[in-house]
Amino acid sequence: MRRTRLGLLSLLALLTGAPAPAWAQAPSSAALKSQAKAAATQAQQQAPASQAQELSDALKAPRPKGGEYFGLYLMDKKVGWFFTDLTALPGGKAQSINELIFKAQVGTRVSERVHREVRVYEAKPGGRLLSFTVTQRGDGGDQELVGTATADGLRVVRKRPGQPEEVLKPMPAPKETVDDADQARVALLRGKKVEGVLLDGTDLEGYRTVTTVEAPEEQVLGGVKVKLARVSTLSDKEKVPVAAFLTTDGKMVRVDFGQTMQARAESESVAKRMDLVEVFGLTRVVLPKPLPAKAREVPGQVTLVMKNLPAKFQQDTYRQKYKPLPDGRVEVTLMAAPPAPKGRKPRPVADPDGGANLKSTLAVESEAPAIVAQARSIIREEKDAYTAARMLSAWVYSNLQKDYGASADRATDVLRQKKGDCTEHSLLTVAMMRASGIPARRVDGVIYMVNADGVPALYWHEWVEAWVGEWTQLDPTFNQPVADATHFAVGYEGNAEITPLIGSLQVTDVK
Repeated sequence: MRRTRLGLLSLLALLTGAPAPAWAQAPSSAALKSQAKAAATQAQQQAPASQAQELSDALKAPRPKGGEYFGLYLMDKKVGWFFTDLTALPGGKAQSINELIFKAQVGTRVSERVHREVRVYEAKPGGRLLSFTVTQRGDGGDQELVGTATADGLRVVRKRPGQPEEVLKPMPAPKETVDDADQARVALLRGKKVEGVLLDGTDLEGYRTVTTVEAPEEQVLGGVKVKLARVSTLSDKEKVPVAAFLTTDGKMVRVDFGQTMQARAESESVAKRMDLVEVFGLTRVVLPKPLPAKAREVPGQVTLVMKNLPAKFQQDTYRQKYKPLPDGRVEVTLMAAPPAPKGRKPRPVADPDGGANLKSTLAVESEAPAIVAQARSIIREEKDAYTAARMLSAWVYSNLQKDYGASADRATDVLRQKKGDCTEHSLLTVAMMRASGIPARRVDGVIYMVNADGVPALYWHEWVEAWVGEWTQLDPTFNQPVADATHFAVGYEGNAEITPLIGSLQVTDVK
C-alpha cells in the first residue's frame, strides 16, 4: 500500500522559487519596486525590439538568475528536490519551468517519481497561458500531456508509451495568466493580496488560488537573526497553506507546505544529493496497544482516543462519531456495517453530490471503452447497485497482483498492468463502478496493521466508498465487501488537505 501522499505535487507547481539563502532584512515595497524596474529594463534590453512592451509583474519581480533549487523534506527527512524558473522569451512570451523529483523507500521497494511542467504565456500583464507540457515518469506511470490554447478553448494531447496518442475532450480556455506563474513575488511587489486561477497539472482542472502578504518573520539563518518577507498561498484544491519566505533580492529561503513538508533553498549539487528514506515507519501512527478483535468484525466497532486531530476533521458520519474531551483530545468511534437492504437501489443510481462521483476524469477513466467493457463483463445484468459494487471490488482483489512497484495513476493503465497497491485497487474499482452507474469515490485515511516489527500502528491507505442508495465503504485491496472498523477516513481522492496530519496525529488510548 502506498504510504506517501503525492497530492502536494500540484502545490509545488504553484511556486516559482527557493534559491540558496541570502542573509537580509525583509524587503520594503520601495526596494522591491526599484529592483523590479531594473529587472524589467534588463529583460527588455535582452529581448528584440518587438518585445519592448510592458511586462507582467511576475517578470518584473526580482529573482535569482538561472532558476532555483530546493531540497524537499518530509518530516525533516529528505525525499526529493525541486527546480523552478520563470523567464522572458523573445516574441513577447514568458516560460515557466517546474520540476519535482521524489524518491523514497516504501517497504522493500524504492519509489521514484518525476513531474515536470513547462508553461508558455504572453509576457504582458494578464498575459494568457498559451501552451504547456506536463511530463510524468516513474512511480505512477509515464505520460506526457501537451496542451495548446486555441480560439475554441484548450486542446490537449495525451501520450503514453506503447499507446496511441489520445486527443482529450475539448476543454474551456484556461483562466491562468502569467501573473499567476509567481503569485508569491507578485503579491510582495504589489504589497497586497493576489488572486487567480491555476490549471492543475495532474487533473487539468482550474483552481482558485490566493496569495496574501503577511507580517515579516524573524528567523535564524546561518547563525544570524534576520527578518524575511512572508507570503501565504492557499489553493481551493489542496487547502494546505503554503508559506514562502523571501529576502530583499527576491530569493526564497524556505517554503513550508503545511507542517509536514518543507522545501529548503539549496545549491543544485546539494539539492540533488538524497538519502533513501523509508516512509512506512516515518509516517505511521503507532498505537499504545493492539486493537480488539471486535474491530475486524462486521458489524463491528472500536474507539480510539486521538490527539492533534483538528476540528475540521471531526465531522460525524455514518461510520465515524466524535466526542471532544476536556483536555483537547477526542474520542473517535469507528463503526462498520453493511448497507440496509431496504435502502439499496438498482443501477443506475443518481449521485447525491450532483454528478461528481460519476464523472470520468484523467485518472478515473470511467468512459474509456476498456473500462466500460470490463465492468460489463463482471456484473453482466446485475441490477442491485450494492451487489454489483461487491462484484467489482471482488474482481479487482482477485485479478490485481499486489505489487507496489507497478503503480499507475490512470485506471486504463491499472487494467492493462493488473498490478498495484491500494491506490491502483481503489482507482480501478471506482472507475468501473462509475462506468456501471454507481456513484463512487476513493477514500484516504489510515488502516490498522501489525508489520514484521510487531508494532501495532495505523498506516496510510486508500479504499472505496460507493452510493448504493446510501453510502457504504468497500476495500478491494483486502477483499472486504464492507471495510471494517480498522479503517479511519480523513479525506477523499488524494486530497492534500490531510497531509498536515502526517507526523502530528497521535492515538493515546484504544477502547
